Amino acid sequence: ASATAVAAAYVLLAWMSWRTLGRPGGGVAWRAVLLPLLAAAHATLLGLAIGGSGEFRFGFAQALSATLLLAVLVLWIEGMFVPVRGLDVFIMPAAAVCVLLPLGWQGAAVAAASESTALRLHLLVAMSAYSLLTIAALHALLMALLDRRLHAPLQAPTQGLGRIFRELPSLLALERLLFRLIGVGFVLLTATLITGVFFSEQLFGRALRFEHKTVFTIASWLVFAALLGGRIVFGWRGRTALRWIFTGFLMLLLAYVGSRFVLEVVLGRV
Repeated sequence: ASATAVAAAYVLLAWMSWRTLGRPGGGVAWRAVLLPLLAAAHATLLGLAIGGSGEFRFGFAQALSATLLLAVLVLWIEGMFVPVRGLDVFIMPAAAVCVLLPLGWQGAAVAAASESTALRLHLLVAMSAYSLLTIAALHALLMALLDRRLHAPLQAPTQGLGRIFRELPSLLALERLLFRLIGVGFVLLTATLITGVFFSEQLFGRALRFEHKTVFTIASWLVFAALLGGRIVFGWRGRTALRWIFTGFLMLLLAYVGSRFVLEVVLGRV
């Protein structure tokens, strides 16, 4: 019941944001209050889903829930500095779905997490990287849609997605914000790999296990490293940068959430 109430509140907040798009200052005050309250309720439910049964349980549902929780917090902080309420329409419904997922999928029991500080740190850093790069991918998607719309100005500017576009900063401002998010996300992704190595040494006695999660995470890290390097050296921007961002995010999605989804949902294994 509590998870359903939080999910309904997320949807209601998304609807309120949609209704007030385009109004100067519309919804800003209540959004600033409601978002952290919803995030706190979401965090409580997630904590119960992970450790409420007396054992540490984690799977694709908990990973997605944590990712969207942190994405909501990033969106709240971001909204204090730039007008990004248009993203509410995308992120809040996704958070509503993800807060319900642990009810259906409890994940796998991870005994090592109860004793290993390294694993808990690794999971926290990994979910932080996931959330920042998820927000970055949504920014990139909005930029791609906005760029396409600018090249087709005769399309109705005030209907449908046009209401979201009117709320967004300029493409240049979005691009600067996008690369700040990717920069911080890349640092956290690097820390994810480092803490993953440390955790692997503690649990398995070897520095790194080359399995699909490791391969896709390293592949994602290489893509984002190439993107940031190309930005600095060659000035990559626009559609070139967006293609690299979407590729890196896809690799990151396949690294853990995608593989756990296949195991838990498609194959029915924990």
